[in-house]
Amino acid sequence: MASPSLERREKGSGKSEFRNQKTKPENQDESELLTVPDGWKEPAFSKEDNPRGLLEESSFSTLFPKYREAYLKECWPLVQKALNEHHVNATLDLIEGSMTVCTTKKTFDPYIIIRARDLIKLLARSVSFEQAVRILQDDVACDIIKIGSLVRNKERFVKRRQRLIGPKGSTLKALELLTNCYIMVQGNTVSAIGPFSGLKEVRKVVLDTMKNIHPIYNIKSLMIKRELAKDSELRSQSWERFLPQFKHKNVNKRKEPKKKTVKKEYTPFPPPQPESQIDKELASGEYFLKANQKKRQKMEAIKAKQAEAISKKQEERNKAFIPPKEKPIVKPKEASTETKIDVASIKEKVKKAKNKKLGALTAEEIALKMEADEKKKKKKK
Repeated sequence: MASPSLERREKGSGKSEFRNQKTKPENQDESELLTVPDGWKEPAFSKEDNPRGLLEESSFSTLFPKYREAYLKECWPLVQKALNEHHVNATLDLIEGSMTVCTTKKTFDPYIIIRARDLIKLLARSVSFEQAVRILQDDVACDIIKIGSLVRNKERFVKRRQRLIGPKGSTLKALELLTNCYIMVQGNTVSAIGPFSGLKEVRKVVLDTMKNIHPIYNIKSLMIKRELAKDSELRSQSWERFLPQFKHKNVNKRKEPKKKTVKKEYTPFPPPQPESQIDKELASGEYFLKANQKKRQKMEAIKAKQAEAISKKQEERNKAFIPPKEKPIVKPKEASTETKIDVASIKEKVKKAKNKKLGALTAEEIALKMEADEKKKKKKK
């Protein structure tokens, strides 16, 4: 028989070998395990993967608005053709205003019915058939974001929705280029079609915009992320140091009350007990007076108050008979001789100005001109 010590050693050696075997794959770089090789694609789901098909039929239906009826009638043959390739039936009911998709016995892909449901949902939300049919591809997904209940005020909701679209659709176009998604803003919903990573960013931007955060801030951070993703060294690092940190500048515009009540300091002790009427009478000595004495005191207090009121009224009446104080008469100051105006000189100037026409020559200038003319005449002779 083998000793128990030898058995323990054998067990211990077996455990150590198992540990060594486990640690071998852990020595690999984590970033290599997490990253997907460039150009790799998941193989498409074919009939060989599910040769027996589905056990039961599944169906989905959705309503569409009245204004979409004409477009859906026009493009419905194309919708049926696209779904028939995946063995899914599609029916359009114009009376009820609904679209229905259901699987058949030939359907082999169990997830295609979910994609068909998303297709009719997108068509109901004003997405064109050319864009909506992309949802049938494996690497494309969709997201319908409901924004109608996020803002209560109708005017504010319209403004924020327009902010998401931007002037001439420039903001929406920039968002589409950065996320590789097609975005359609219609009514109370935002429909997006594209890769999963892009849809996540679109949802964040849309919800932030409805929370009064301008989309330009998110677009800036998306542009920085796009450039950082190109660098292979920075892929596995944190990008927080590169992303901009925007501060909220929303000031609370709450109206302050006119009368501000100042709260008293908290004390654990109760307030002092107020004095009763008997205590007050004991303190003043009235308690020990007789009834007639108390009555006399009250009458005296009333008469004193009446006398004060009469004297005040009399003063107010007498105010009307008191003459107002007259202002002292100020004598006019004599004009100083220095500031006197020479009237005669002004009159002469005015006369000269009247005689002289606008642009006319002075007397001296006329005399000189006459002399010059006479000299010219003598030379000619």
